[in-house]
Amino acid sequence: MKHRTLNLRIRLASLALLAGAGVAVSSAAQAEEEKGTVNLAYVEWSSEVASTNVVAAVLEQAGYEVDLTSLSAAAMFQALSTGDADAIVAAWLPTTHADYMERLGESIEDLGPNLDGTKLGLVVPEYTDVDSIADLNDNADSFNGEIIGIDPGAGLMALSEEVVDTYDLELDLRSGSGATMTAALSSAINNEEDVVVTGWTPHWMFARFDLKYLEDPENVYGGAEQIHTAVRQGLEDDMPEAYAILDAFEWTPEQMGEVMLMNQEDGSDPYENAKQWVEDNQDVVAEWLDS
Repeated sequence: MKHRTLNLRIRLASLALLAGAGVAVSSAAQAEEEKGTVNLAYVEWSSEVASTNVVAAVLEQAGYEVDLTSLSAAAMFQALSTGDADAIVAAWLPTTHADYMERLGESIEDLGPNLDGTKLGLVVPEYTDVDSIADLNDNADSFNGEIIGIDPGAGLMALSEEVVDTYDLELDLRSGSGATMTAALSSAINNEEDVVVTGWTPHWMFARFDLKYLEDPENVYGGAEQIHTAVRQGLEDDMPEAYAILDAFEWTPEQMGEVMLMNQEDGSDPYENAKQWVEDNQDVVAEWLDS
């Protein structure tokens, strides 16, 4: 009887443990499910593709589902202000995206910089004799009378239009995309031709080519900028852990450059590259997660 009673006790204890484990597993699964989905918006700039995918990989490591949406700069800020997007890590301030923040700032929370050391301007190959925007008109033919730009909704393009007016440039500002800009730059360099493009740092093209910024004596492009993280109003209450991770996210141009160069490899996937970078840099990621 004692033996049977002991067996019965063991069986009952085992069932209790199994039931407890089931509750624990169920609770863990429920907790992960309850974390919900974080919607991240971004612009198709190589820098923002890199940073947004890295943040997505980190949030997923913390147990969140993440949706990524590529938008124009104007639509990105609009989505954030209406709550259709939860966060962006792509706000260039105080100059590039200043207009959006001034108009929509009351419905957006600025969490501060996630990267220091950015720059905007007109960029030419290092071998080009021209060193200043003020000298472009005298050499317009060398550049086929055009400046190769990016997507028309970008703050960089608005500033470049102001540059054309301020310097009374006789070159046409041609819109396109980040990809068409770098393709035109690469083609010109391969043929040792002059070309002038709208550029920004950090960008992988500075690691691949010898380039220089043209001097901007009128300071239209302004000084160095920062890339900020911004979130919709109410995110801290709805998803405090995600909010804390986004608030803690901060890295260097060198770290961003590593991911951007990975993304330039033929057939590479920015999301997979971001996951690989996150896996290889858990010491950095831990600082964001420990927040």
